[in-house]
Parts: sequence; C-alpha cells; structure tokens
Amino acid sequence: MSAPDFSNGVAFVRGQYVPVAEASIPITDWGFLRSDATYDVVTVWDGAFFRLDAHLERFMRSCKRWRLDPGLTPEQITGVLSQCVRLSGLRASYVEMICTRGQPPWGSRDPRLAVNQFYAFAVPYVWLANAQQRETGLHVMVSSVQRIPAASVDPTAKNYHWNDLTMGLLEALDAGADSVLLVDSVGNVVEGPDFNVFCVSRGALVTPNEGMLEGVSRRTVIGMAQSMGLELQLRALPADELRGAEEVFLSSSGGGVLPVTMVDKHTIGDGRPGPITRQLVQTYWAWHADPAYSLAIDYSL
Repeated sequence: MSAPDFSNGVAFVRGQYVPVAEASIPITDWGFLRSDATYDVVTVWDGAFFRLDAHLERFMRSCKRWRLDPGLTPEQITGVLSQCVRLSGLRASYVEMICTRGQPPWGSRDPRLAVNQFYAFAVPYVWLANAQQRETGLHVMVSSVQRIPAASVDPTAKNYHWNDLTMGLLEALDAGADSVLLVDSVGNVVEGPDFNVFCVSRGALVTPNEGMLEGVSRRTVIGMAQSMGLELQLRALPADELRGAEEVFLSSSGGGVLPVTMVDKHTIGDGRPGPITRQLVQTYWAWHADPAYSLAIDYSL
C-alpha cells in the first residue's frame, strides 16, 4: 500500500492522523446536528505557531463555557497540532482544534450524557483577503442583519452559531462588497465573519468592547498599539462613525491586519490604506519572529 498523501493537510480523527480529505465525523454528532461545538484556530508561519498559548487558553475557556471536555490537556493538544503540521510538511498553515458534544445515548436529549469528541486539522494557510485586497484595501458593507445578542449566545466563547454572519455575508457579496460587518440592536458595529474591526477616529484607535469575540489577533493589535504609544479606545463604535473614520482595518488570524478602504459607499480617508494601518501590518508580521510569541515546530521527528 502507498503512503497516505498528507500534502493538502492532515486531520486528527478518533485518535488517528488521516489526509484531511478523508476526515469525517459521525452524522449523529451534535456538533453537526446542532452546531454544538467549540473550536479555535492558530496559525503557523515560517514553521512556527504564532501565539499558540493564547489560542489554547481561549479554547479551554470556551470548552468550559459550553460544558465540553476535549479529554486532552493543553500540552497534549499542542502535541496533536504539532503532529498534524509535521506530517503535512506545511511551513505556513491554518490549524484548527475542535471539541464537539458528541452523541448521547440514542433517543436521549440530555447533553450531559454525550461523550465529547476532540478533532484537529492542519491545512495550507488561509488568507481572508487576496493579495490585491491586502494592497489596496477591502470594501466592507455594514449589514442590516444584527449579530446574535450576547445574552442569547456568548460571543466571547467561540462557536459555530454562524447563521447571522452567513446571511450578512451573502447580503454583502450580492451587493458587490468583499465582506460584511454586523451590528448590535442599537446600530453599533460589533464584528464580521472571522474578524474584529478597528478604526482611526479623530486620531485615536477605536475598537468595539462588547458583543463580539475577543480575538487573539485583536489582542495582538491592542498590544502593538500600546507599544507604539497610540491612543486606544475600547468602546461602542457606531456604524456612522466607522463610515467617517480616517482609517479602517480588520484583524484576523487569516491575514493579521487587513486594510479597509471603503465602508458601504463611503471611501475611507484618501482611498488607500492609511499610515497607522500600514505600520501595524509591518509590526504584526515582525512580531512573528519574536520568540515570546512563537513556538517552532520540529519537522525532523
């Protein structure tokens, strides 16, 4: 038998490493049937995890919030993720860890009786914006779809309750935009699919402080801004203020700092990525070389 082809990615499923295209979960797993799961995504760049400790901490916190048990310690999860990347040979990778509810005894509706399941996979690095968009800036639309209220689904614990984000994204794509931002019940921008939002407003760097996932990339941008001595405001961000901002950018593990040069039909600044955004882009990638934030993968094992 020929050796498995791991070049397109590797998944960890039920204790085994398989080519990502062969990975599956049982159709009766509540992670599939009810979106009853949590996950986190860490990236590998130049053969090293970036801020893996922060992602593991958030993953374990999300598991606790949803009353899920991955059955592995953070150290054991690190070993699984490292092996997925190692087997794939990828030097730049998008690496996901997942815990699903699993399946309770057939016919039961008691989630406490389910056996939770841990999965992971590593695939080639995922960019939320292509090279042209990263150079000239994204066009983002503020959606008419409201984000699920935090009182209903806690946005600070990662989840797959994405129907609001998906419907908003479809609305934006149909209108010719590149992506979407959702708002809360009073019209404040909160987040988009897989990213947080920042703007430069009256010289200060502003980002929403509630109603959204507290992204690790968002945390990284906040740390960079503080190291650069920028004025930082964590507060409600009305959609109209965003449309009139001097600069706008997104933060995501899928690309770091991504410039936005149009919100709805409003051109941001002079229509090009602004100086603060460009400086943060450079700093973000420079931080990847800092051993305080990176964990090198040994590909020789």
